[in-house]
Amino acid sequence: MNTKALSSQLKDSIPIPELSTAYGGYGVQDTLRAGFTSVQSELLPSHPLELSEKNFQMNQEKVSFSTVRNIQGLHAPLKLQMEFKAAKQIQRLPFLQSSNIALDTLRGNDECIGFEDILSDPSECEMMGEPHMMMEHKLRLL
Repeated sequence: MNTKALSSQLKDSIPIPELSTAYGGYGVQDTLRAGFTSVQSELLPSHPLELSEKNFQMNQEKVSFSTVRNIQGLHAPLKLQMEFKAAKQIQRLPFLQSSNIALDTLRGNDECIGFEDILSDPSECEMMGEPHMMMEHKLRLL
């Protein structure tokens, strides 16, 4: 096969746009080459307080840690963060509903009754499934 003849034929043919671009010649995204786009990731928050509400729990913890640090010293927030990390690692089997009572107690939410306490019935949970399959999935045996 003559490669020089082949390259000269390619030069004379219709120019092909660069294949690495995400948009085609008409400004429409080339889904086959670039994949699907997520419109949700490109949206801006619709209200200025939306970001504040999403990060409310994290902001509350930061304020609490800084207050405890000012009152009790540097060791207190470090100890609390260690306890939070240990309480987050405690889990039931994947097919059982967890109440996360240790985290609620550390955060001070154990005496508060909220929306999720009343309307979150574990018997109506969508995660109910076959225990053996769920454990095999968690242990990555499947």
